[in-house]
Amino acid sequence: MSGEGARRGNMLLEAGQRFGAMPGLFARLFAPGFHKMLDRLDSGLVSGEILAQLPDGSQRRLGGRAPGFSAEVAITDWRALLRLATGGSAGWYQAWEAGEWSSPDPVPLFALFMANGESLGELGRAKGPWRLASRMLHWLNRNTRVQAERNIHAHYDLGNDFYAAWLDPTMSYSSAYHFDGDLEAAQRRKWQRLADRLGTPGTLLEIGCGWGALASHFAARGAQVTAISLSDEQLDWARAHHPGVDFRKQDYRDVAGQFDGVVSVEMVEALGREYWPDYFDCLARNLRPGGRAAIQFIALREELFDGYARNADFIQAYVFPGGLLIRTSEFRRLAEERGLAWQDQEDFGLDYAETLKAWRARFDSAVAEGRLPAGFDRRFQGLWRFYLMYCEGGFRGGGITVSQVTLVKR
Repeated sequence: MSGEGARRGNMLLEAGQRFGAMPGLFARLFAPGFHKMLDRLDSGLVSGEILAQLPDGSQRRLGGRAPGFSAEVAITDWRALLRLATGGSAGWYQAWEAGEWSSPDPVPLFALFMANGESLGELGRAKGPWRLASRMLHWLNRNTRVQAERNIHAHYDLGNDFYAAWLDPTMSYSSAYHFDGDLEAAQRRKWQRLADRLGTPGTLLEIGCGWGALASHFAARGAQVTAISLSDEQLDWARAHHPGVDFRKQDYRDVAGQFDGVVSVEMVEALGREYWPDYFDCLARNLRPGGRAAIQFIALREELFDGYARNADFIQAYVFPGGLLIRTSEFRRLAEERGLAWQDQEDFGLDYAETLKAWRARFDSAVAEGRLPAGFDRRFQGLWRFYLMYCEGGFRGGGITVSQVTLVKR
């Protein structure tokens, strides 16, 4: 990344800007309908409440019929509601970036929307031509062999210096486990829980190895570890910091071997639904009979999945191109069809909420202390902070969870 200077992060910003954008003229044309939209939002809030300051100076309390999350929002331009109505969560981010709405703490707002996801229905999702455009752009980002590497580059190759500024010293970029305030210790507990699931494999494949700390943990326990990634930056770091592991730049679809165990942490969300069968084919093909796989994945609540999958949300537009959260029932079916027994699923979504909160505090400190590398301007910093808050709210609202499961090859 050393030669890109002020351009760092622009790939995500420019790609996302194509989702949900609209001119201000529409806001003036549709202004009479904004209070009707607020009426629909009010009726869809089964729990929790929003205290909204509106552009005309009035205040309105939405919801409040049952206990839940409480959020404050100041809407300074009616265009914010139009962006939400037409562009969904990507449009809502664009409105925030444009200063059309603000909140002293957006996390409860995101949690409130997630907690009421079923009753709100399509209110916060892209519609009409914006939905079609976002789906087309998301389709163009699907994880073919060529595009998968581009998608990984857009996010993970922002630079090792960028991630090192706010991740914990292990460079773990996935949910901690049994978070108790010590982020590094909770990340190490996650490694141990995965190790408990696998026992003592002589040979181990890690699919999506990140910066290499988990692979190194298993190598220190005596395993012969092969670890794969498509990120040049991550592989450079891993090879420099974790000797004793065979780190390879390789697509999971190209792995052919026999391993006692497989470990994969929050890699599957990058695949896209059409490639889930390929992933389980990889597991089944590369595990010896009786071998075990320990998988950590992020899943959306079953009742919300169909509506989510029909759209491209803020995360897909701006942060993880080509990605899709997991539908656990479908994931389990694909595994079992390939002779992989699904065992001991454990969900710990609130640990992810706390992990994201800790990352945001560390990121804010890096910005305030000038430790963020050069080239990440205020616009990118705002995008990243919004991303961390948006995800934290999703986990706190209960619509998203993170899980570990053990798969055993029959």
